[in-house]
Amino acid sequence: MRPPFKQRTWELLEIGNEKDRASRFFDYFIFTLILLNVGAFIIGTVPAVNETAGGFLHGFEIFSIVIFTVEYFGRVWSCVTTEKFRNPVTGRIRFSMTPLAVIDLLAILPFYLAFLGIDLRFLRILRIVRILRIAKLSRYLEGLMLFADVLRNRKEELIMTTTVLMVLLIVSSSMMYYAEVDAQPEAFTSIPATMWWAVATLTTVGYGDIYPITALGKIFGSMVAVIGIGLFALPTAILGSGFIEEINKRKEKQNCPYCGKALGEDGSGDRSIPDRPVLRNQSPELFGGP
Repeated sequence: MRPPFKQRTWELLEIGNEKDRASRFFDYFIFTLILLNVGAFIIGTVPAVNETAGGFLHGFEIFSIVIFTVEYFGRVWSCVTTEKFRNPVTGRIRFSMTPLAVIDLLAILPFYLAFLGIDLRFLRILRIVRILRIAKLSRYLEGLMLFADVLRNRKEELIMTTTVLMVLLIVSSSMMYYAEVDAQPEAFTSIPATMWWAVATLTTVGYGDIYPITALGKIFGSMVAVIGIGLFALPTAILGSGFIEEINKRKEKQNCPYCGKALGEDGSGDRSIPDRPVLRNQSPELFGGP
């Protein structure tokens, strides 16, 4: 029995069932349209491209806005088929306040507010977040779950390193400010302004727009640069070891605890644990036998 039109609309627009060909086609269609919109917005800022293909880009923008508008109101209209948004009034309001729904609205609203003279088309780039809907497909979900597990298991170490970095940022900014404020009052105007130098130095970027000129400032700058190399390597090492540990755990779960072989590696698809062998010279009663 086919579902009602409103329910089917919700399934196509929101659920993203990988077994539903129409739903998958719509997901990839929106995925492609979002990427094309981002690309059109970027190349549209090039004067030469805008002069030669400005009409085509404007037509493509109108086409995209129509699709996105129909999609947005289709979601708002069909969301009442779910238990969470069952109420026809408050349910639709609650759905409209969800993060992805707000992003969808921001993607189309600037087009209709163009008469205000404010160009807000860059907000359409936020719709790239909608690409995360494809993460509902099973083949992408495992990688996201792995990343989430690593962050959860290593959150204490990451919090500790982040705290140390913040303390070092404040200390180095304060030291450099007092070392350079008399020599360069226009550059090191305050400790918050000096934090720009500290961030650029700790991350080893070193833009060179602000740099110490006094002997004491150069000593502080050298120390901060060397310490920054080691400290910014800590989060990378923590995440790297966390990924290796989590991958090894998952591999162990997929192996037989008795023979060590991968479950179902014989091609039969049977992932059950094989029977334990009865060792020679041991009574079968130990294994529950007669």
